[in-house]
Amino acid sequence: MHDDTNRPEGAGVSRRTLLIATAVAGTAAALAPAAPANAAPAAGGEAPGRGHGTAAAGSFARPGAAVRPKFRWWWPDGLVDPDEIRREVDQIADAGFGGAEIAAVHHSVKDTSVLDTEHHGWGSPAWTAGVRAALDQARRRGITIDLTIGPSWPAAVPGITPDSEAAVQELALGAVTVAAGAAYDGPVPPPAAAPASGVTRQELVALLATRVDPANATRKETGLDRASAQDLTASAGGGTVSWTAPEGGDWVLTAFWRRGTGQTPEGGPHTAPTAYVVDHFSAAGTSAVTGFWERNVLTKEFRGLLRAAGGMLFEDSLEIETKALPWTPGLPAAFERRTGYALLPVLPVVAMSGGNQVYAYDTVATRQIRHDFWDTVSELYTTHHLTALRDWAHPLGLGLRAQPYGLQTDAIASAALLDIPEGESLGFKNLDDFRCLAGGRDMAGHTVLSCEAGAYTGSAYSTTWEKFLRTMGGAYAAGVNQTVVHGFSYATLPGVKWPGYAAFTPYNGTVGYGESWGPRHPTWRHVGDVSGYLSRVHHVTQRGTARADVAVFRQTGYTATGIGASWFTSTGIPLGWTHQFLSGPLLDLPSARVRDGRLAPDGPAYRALFVEADFFSGSAVTLTPRDAEHLLRLTRAGLPVVLLGDWSAVTTPGVADAAELAGLRSVVAELLAQPRVRQITDKTAVGQALADLGVEPDVRYAASSTLLTMHRYEDGTDWFYLCNGKHAETVKPPVAAIDHEITVRATRPGTVPYLLDPWTGEARPLALYGRDGERFTFRVALQPAESMVVAFAPPGRLGARPGRVHATATDAGDARFDGGRLVLRARTAGTYATTLSGGDTVRTVVAEVPAERELTAWTLDAEDWRPGADPDRTVVVRHRVELEALAPWNAIPELADASGIGRYRATVDLDGPWSGGYGALLDLGEVTDTFRVTVNGRPAPVTSLIDPVVDLGPLLRRGRNTVEVEVATTLLNRLRVSDPSVYGGAASQRTGLVGPVRLIPYGEAAVRK
Repeated sequence: MHDDTNRPEGAGVSRRTLLIATAVAGTAAALAPAAPANAAPAAGGEAPGRGHGTAAAGSFARPGAAVRPKFRWWWPDGLVDPDEIRREVDQIADAGFGGAEIAAVHHSVKDTSVLDTEHHGWGSPAWTAGVRAALDQARRRGITIDLTIGPSWPAAVPGITPDSEAAVQELALGAVTVAAGAAYDGPVPPPAAAPASGVTRQELVALLATRVDPANATRKETGLDRASAQDLTASAGGGTVSWTAPEGGDWVLTAFWRRGTGQTPEGGPHTAPTAYVVDHFSAAGTSAVTGFWERNVLTKEFRGLLRAAGGMLFEDSLEIETKALPWTPGLPAAFERRTGYALLPVLPVVAMSGGNQVYAYDTVATRQIRHDFWDTVSELYTTHHLTALRDWAHPLGLGLRAQPYGLQTDAIASAALLDIPEGESLGFKNLDDFRCLAGGRDMAGHTVLSCEAGAYTGSAYSTTWEKFLRTMGGAYAAGVNQTVVHGFSYATLPGVKWPGYAAFTPYNGTVGYGESWGPRHPTWRHVGDVSGYLSRVHHVTQRGTARADVAVFRQTGYTATGIGASWFTSTGIPLGWTHQFLSGPLLDLPSARVRDGRLAPDGPAYRALFVEADFFSGSAVTLTPRDAEHLLRLTRAGLPVVLLGDWSAVTTPGVADAAELAGLRSVVAELLAQPRVRQITDKTAVGQALADLGVEPDVRYAASSTLLTMHRYEDGTDWFYLCNGKHAETVKPPVAAIDHEITVRATRPGTVPYLLDPWTGEARPLALYGRDGERFTFRVALQPAESMVVAFAPPGRLGARPGRVHATATDAGDARFDGGRLVLRARTAGTYATTLSGGDTVRTVVAEVPAERELTAWTLDAEDWRPGADPDRTVVVRHRVELEALAPWNAIPELADASGIGRYRATVDLDGPWSGGYGALLDLGEVTDTFRVTVNGRPAPVTSLIDPVVDLGPLLRRGRNTVEVEVATTLLNRLRVSDPSVYGGAASQRTGLVGPVRLIPYGEAAVRK
């Protein structure tokens, strides 16, 4: 074991490196995380998404397991040791995480023979034994274990073949052109693309002849005359067809072949026999999944462990890999039942070849038919797959968490069906993708929106926790409130290199993506600070129910598209507005009612509904008759509605007859005549239309800002999460620091504002703010991606009671309560004027404040982590370096290729008035990656990794003080030289304490009338 308390030999040797190789018995044991003083104890609780009590959620200062972040835990299928599994559960729990999701993933493994899938595949007895160990140890530690529905993704099981009815299927297109008047006598046109390996059967579904109509052609699609279609399927017996084209233009014969795709789960093999992806749109496909579990996994003991664990069944995004049309045998019947017309005669305009649409009718008909097709696919997916899996999982004690996107299905509606919907930071293009899922969650009355978080392409072993937090900051403002960190890899596997098995690196021979967090990382020493921060953010963002200002109605409920809402995304959010997205099925829910002018009053309580053209259908102005009736019902009940576009020409999104279209337009005309409805044709008028209707946001800024907000309400308390964020990683220019006032409206009278620090768990009454009834105005100063939490609660509910009076303005730097006293804080001496809440202005003297100083001379004791004798063993080489000026490790000769942990020590001699009423901030400047600070041997408060300024408070004293900054780095710089074939091409990373480090004293004085 590595003993951090051992003093390095050669202490005191200046600018020389004394190499002391210390073998560490396994990287997993190399560095247990040092728990912060405010770390939460392990605690059980109900599974997230199905409600959690106060005990399970804990408190803001000490969050419970139910709100702690989780890891995506990558296993090499069943090639795991149960004892090692138990150790890794302990590592996850000790680091302050609330659980893990077991996923069979090994994309990094080039020689797959080492996996021995015959004996150690997913679902094998060896895999089951590992899962049992994980479930049992998790129960002991009070955390949860989630299980993926199959190996890797998409959902797949062994025991079916590509030709099975339960396997994923496609409709492959074959075509031949026939000239006017010409005869065709030959084989039914075969598919343009050959079947996948293992696919031996294909069935002709339909054979059509359709006249080419150039007037309907698009840039990529051949135009067809829908009315000319002839069904030749009955004459295609024996695989041949004889047919003569009529005069008057060319014709095409289109043959549609049903066959399996042969798709296997990503990164296989995972099982023996091979697992194949199941049909996600049929009962047969889902039955194949549940049947395998029932027959091979769910023993009586296993069921008992599942019920005790209270975890989730998880399914990744709907990544059906076919360049043809996704298909299921029940599609034609379901389509006709849903739409009232037959699917087979219109297959040409929905068929795909090479991943592209091939044919088109006129623009409106093509759009409507395709809408009807995907609407039907969406219904089959939610009915036969998501709902069926959820209902099967619940009696097992499992909830269902899933990423319900990847095809053109209604992910907003799907999110409402799931116990926990999930998005992803890598695949989602902006925050509106999360807001789509949040709308479904909140209208269904669920609590949690999860995120697969922190996967970065080409960033393995160079990802910093700071980057992770910068990515996630905005996602929490968009509704995310559970983080599944991507990820934690099992320790080892035959043939891997140091620092151990990693699921996604190497990836195709080069640096992979997704970090393999864990004790192999130097930053694991401090990871409890990160998990504590995330837990507190989750604690706040899971309280009560979400609140959003506006519901944006979408005719098509796709997500993972990056398409936002007119005005709100670009203009409304920078002014303080919040919004979520709804699709038609959500208006059928019991929550879709209005009280006191709010939609879903016991949930998100939207103040207005905004409807615009369908971005996914050529910006057509469409509504279904059912949705139009809903809108009319809601506004008659008092809901303000704003419609953008020319709604006098509204049409249906799908195919409709004349009577249906006339009925729709009649309802919309009545809708437009309602007093709480505004129709506008210019998106810049949205804000004014809302103002005309008396609709205001809960949060307002005086000018456009990058501030993002999230609001939840619980039993008289308003919780606001604020983040200076951006919509996506690719947004240019980068976000700048902000410092401005905001105005927030509290829900209930009689509350006071509290500032909650998610890094320390401290909750203190805000002492500097203006108040007008239930509107509070206060200052927000945040660095890019930095966040803060403000709550409005009855006095004393969240901690200390505020003083009798508060400050409304001061020319000092800050005001705060200290034991009920109002205290000013200033960085320079002077007399400061403060206006009190009663209206009086008083003057307060802050005496002499020492000058700011930069700390330049440091002693650095560095642990240089290097490969040991085995892939999961680390050798620590110790260096002592005297630094006259700070520099990144790669600029210090002794540490140019080093990764590890550095302990920087500097001394500060303080003269003058340090006996009371004084303190100092320690601004670390540039520091990578994680850090902790001690002063005179006493720990300083845990501090933001994004804005590394530490309030040393009373830790300093007169005379000599020792300041120590412990910094942990990434592993990249060492891997560049230890494994150059993979990591050698990556740029060397600036790590360590770079500074400049500044000590910024301040003085404090009580405000007295």
